Amino acid sequence: MNNKSERNLSTDTSNKQQPQNTVNIPDSPQGWDNLKWLGPSFLWMLSAAGSGELLFTPRIAALYGYTLLWALLAAVILKWFINGEVGRFSVCTGATILEGFNQLPGPKNWAIWLILLPQVVVAISTVAGLSGAAATALILVAGGSVQLWTVIIIVVTAAIVLLGQYNVVEKISSYVGIARTVAVVAAAIFVFPNVRQLASGLLPQIPQDVQYQEILPWLGFMLAGAAGLMWYSYWVEARGYGAASVKGQESIDPKQLNREERKKLRGWLNLMTISNTLAVVGALLAALSFLILGGELLRPQGLVPKENQIAETLGSLLGDLWGPFGFWFMVAIVFITFCSTVLSVEDGFGRMFADGTQIILQGFGVQGRWTNEKFLQRFYIVVLLVALPIAVYLFFGEPVGLLQTAGGIEAAHIPIVTGLTLYLNHRMLPKELQPSKIIFGGTAIAGIFFGVFAIIYLLQLLGIIGSSGGSG
Repeated sequence: MNNKSERNLSTDTSNKQQPQNTVNIPDSPQGWDNLKWLGPSFLWMLSAAGSGELLFTPRIAALYGYTLLWALLAAVILKWFINGEVGRFSVCTGATILEGFNQLPGPKNWAIWLILLPQVVVAISTVAGLSGAAATALILVAGGSVQLWTVIIIVVTAAIVLLGQYNVVEKISSYVGIARTVAVVAAAIFVFPNVRQLASGLLPQIPQDVQYQEILPWLGFMLAGAAGLMWYSYWVEARGYGAASVKGQESIDPKQLNREERKKLRGWLNLMTISNTLAVVGALLAALSFLILGGELLRPQGLVPKENQIAETLGSLLGDLWGPFGFWFMVAIVFITFCSTVLSVEDGFGRMFADGTQIILQGFGVQGRWTNEKFLQRFYIVVLLVALPIAVYLFFGEPVGLLQTAGGIEAAHIPIVTGLTLYLNHRMLPKELQPSKIIFGGTAIAGIFFGVFAIIYLLQLLGIIGSSGGSG
């Protein structure tokens, strides 16, 4: 990524821009070559798989059956809209979404602070919770304490991210995502419920005695939370989509590009849409499968995945179908999925906090190592994504509780990210690169959808809306 001080995305056309003939955006890939460019979407899909799909979806099914199927479908489809708009900005400008937010009018860096401060809690809680959940699989195999394995998982995954960076994380996440989806879809087919029973969940309804502290983290993490949506911008840029493939430019203002370059960007936007759609379809298949497995196998037995029994309870999903082989196969899926999710989470948060810090400090004229992106990324991985999660887990020790905290913040943050992104694209992009009215409307509805759930959750938290049901 280029130095942020060299990438002013201001739309003030009175400033001198690079001459149009110095910007040569490559043509988008065609045919089978598109398959080589799907990494960012697979990485995005995996960034919340360990919580939204693997952990919270079976919990929701165990607690409420299929009554919230409609909410699952809505959350996944609506995030397709949001993710596409985040990706649109980076494809068309070559900049990250935080760089774009920094160009919004108003007090200096206000949008950056609005994004980063809540995400500090999310980052620490997510890494601690996911690693603790992965550790519940290891103790079944190797014994020992959950605390020890949690520390080891956090340290090892961080080392992989620090040494391997994007390419290794992308490959691991892609393979794991495909294998996990195939396995759980096959299992769900074996226990497929009565179609009428499943279809009843398509009617929007809220279960009696519903606990929004269960629903909001589930919806927040489903497919990707607010942070995951923003990470897509970083992975699109790292992969070199569209304008991000042009290195050495001081700035790329898409409004200053000629017709031919804009046409090339539309080709890249089409690729991003295909990639985004494949990720959503894969995530939806996995989520529906986990909902069916939870509804058919956990709910009748009154089992709910919780704290240090996460892997053991989820293992029973396939253990009831395929015996010991199924149990241990599912335990392996639990371990690999949670660990690969930790990888993508550490990579994504490391990039986002490094980017945000660089933008803020350079705005104050700071230079040196504290505005060096690689140094900042390593610093945040070591401090924010290793040391603090270890301390929090050893003190708190409840993976589900930690992830519920992070998921609630993520869901409440999604409307903010959505609104800022829509305004940014409207302000920065030429008309032919802006979203259609349908895409714009769908993205706006997505922000409203998550905003409503966040408000209801807050009202329940404050006791204004009562609920008497147990969360298991």
